[in-house]
Amino acid sequence: MDYRTRIRNVREDRDYTQAEVGKILNKTQQGYNHIETGRAELKIDDLICLCRFYHLSADYLIGLTDEPRPYNA
Repeated sequence: MDYRTRIRNVREDRDYTQAEVGKILNKTQQGYNHIETGRAELKIDDLICLCRFYHLSADYLIGLTDEPRPYNA
């Protein structure tokens, strides 16, 4: 599974809108949509922010593991 599908699935499973997650990343809904659809790359700073927000490891969010381990700050 690619990271775009994974971050979309996590967002949807937790009942967040693209606008809500975009706000966390300091982006518009459209800016966040571009990440999920592949029109923009996920920046490392945004990945870190998503890990903290969802309490998940980067390995899980980018698809290196299917084990949703929490992010340990």
